[in-house]
Amino acid sequence: MAVLGNPDMLTRKIKLCHINAHITCRLCDGYLIDATTVTECLHTFCRSCLVKYLEENNTCPTCRIVIHQSHPLQYIGHDRTMQDIVYKLVPGLQEAEIKKQREFYQKLGMEVPGDIKGELCNIKTHLDQRNGDAKSEETANKEAGEEKPEEDNDYHRSDEQVSICLECNSSKLRGLKRKWIRCSAQATVLHLKKFIAKKLNLTSFNELDILCNEEILGKDHTLKFVVVTRWRFKKSPLLLHYRPKMDLL
Repeated sequence: MAVLGNPDMLTRKIKLCHINAHITCRLCDGYLIDATTVTECLHTFCRSCLVKYLEENNTCPTCRIVIHQSHPLQYIGHDRTMQDIVYKLVPGLQEAEIKKQREFYQKLGMEVPGDIKGELCNIKTHLDQRNGDAKSEETANKEAGEEKPEEDNDYHRSDEQVSICLECNSSKLRGLKRKWIRCSAQATVLHLKKFIAKKLNLTSFNELDILCNEEILGKDHTLKFVVVTRWRFKKSPLLLHYRPKMDLL
């Protein structure tokens, strides 16, 4: 009761340096960017750091537990909650990271992906509101109401897009009539499995394996992740193969 009655205890501030160990990457010693967690032990690292490390290792960098003997990259996942916490705790980190990504794409002469543009717009709006330049609530609500139909019908078209060629490499399945597709980079391998299963009238999408460079892809991998770690930014389209599970090539 003494603690509850003491306002100083309820509003006690904690210095960032006291929690740095929990929000930094063990591999680069920097704040977590695109936080990615090992599903086996729940240790978290920057995605780029962890992917690079797992190219030559199959154990967790922190506890050394074996993630998987041959395909450790299939047992890691994006940790959105942790990344949100890091961005909220470290002032200016998110803005700085998005700016770096934007400059990276512009340097390569590529269009800035839609999701990065969206985050930049959200940050600008937040800064405008903080500086007292935001529109009135009535005007904002009116504009939001006018834009809602367009947002509802967007179907992730504003996301970064990936061009894909889906080839069948098994005599037990037929090829798709339309094997060339284009979809959001945030779509997962699971989405592709469901798409193929529907087109081929399969009883279950779990009957399929999808491969890139002859390596089976994890169902939770996003297409962006596949392009970066398996396709390694080779020329479009991203070539993927599908086959029945346990079918030997």
